[in-house]
Amino acid sequence: MGAFPDVVRDLTDFVKEDLPEMRTWLNKILQYNVSGGKRLRGLAVVYSFRMFGDPKDLTPENIRLSHILGWCVEMLQAFFIMTDDVMDKSLTRRGRPCWYKQPDVGFRAINDAVTIESCIYVLLRKHFADKPYYVKLIDLFHEITLKTEIGQTLDSIQEKKIDKFTMDRYNAIVKYKTAYYSFHLPVALAMHMAGVEDIEKHRQAKAILLEMGHFFQVQDDYMDVFGEEGVTGKAGTDIQDGKCTWLAVVALQRSTAEQRKILMDCYGHDDKEKVVAVRQLYLQLGLPAIFSAHEEETYNMITTMIQQLSRGMPDDLFFTLLHKIYKRVN
Repeated sequence: MGAFPDVVRDLTDFVKEDLPEMRTWLNKILQYNVSGGKRLRGLAVVYSFRMFGDPKDLTPENIRLSHILGWCVEMLQAFFIMTDDVMDKSLTRRGRPCWYKQPDVGFRAINDAVTIESCIYVLLRKHFADKPYYVKLIDLFHEITLKTEIGQTLDSIQEKKIDKFTMDRYNAIVKYKTAYYSFHLPVALAMHMAGVEDIEKHRQAKAILLEMGHFFQVQDDYMDVFGEEGVTGKAGTDIQDGKCTWLAVVALQRSTAEQRKILMDCYGHDDKEKVVAVRQLYLQLGLPAIFSAHEEETYNMITTMIQQLSRGMPDDLFFTLLHKIYKRVN
């Protein structure tokens, strides 16, 4: 957080002094949309750089740069959730109204989100243009942004098509929508910054991190239905939106013909009685217990993957990330 005021200053200084209203507005959208949350992705950049970096390179200046790079990832996160909230017609985020629900914002939030995305590249140029890994940072941000947008498209075109929900389709959505930018991106950025270019190390890290990302999204799906809004910070709308979620896919796999008809009739509707009917069906099918068992199985599987790491990879890093999300409630 100590680096955030400097980040905001760098970006507002980029705006011409004769545009005071824009400087004020940019500060406002950054403060509201970027600085909050758990900052798991940004912190993962910093921690990964400390783990991968040569001790002689862990200078105060390089640590500061890792903080700035972490905020770049947090800005990408803000860009995604601001647009996602508009698409999903969400009401709350991080315990307060979504940005587009602010009385003076509305659909202008889309332009604000794109503005925040563009700010990433202003910071990268200002602080990393003279670094040998600069182009790799740029390429990685562009690559992961496109992959995430592909995931968002897969997610949105699958809405309300419950008869088409399969675990293969769900896995594809999650891999692109969540896993790449939430887990692979922060660590891969730090590896480039630390000068780690071994292809096998990147492959191993990516395999583990994508599994963590899948695990993370399954948890999100569960909390959307069974989490407490006061804890999660947002009101769940996956049932109303007709999302292809882990819960919906597992319910389809385990339901009888009569239960399947309830899903077909009630899933993807705003009607409160239909939402309650779906939730009750999930309970009837024992999905909370199935989720708990799945969480344990996934945790054990990822633990085994980490233990099998080779080529001098820092397993403490991966265990730390795993324990950050294991049994989480928000």
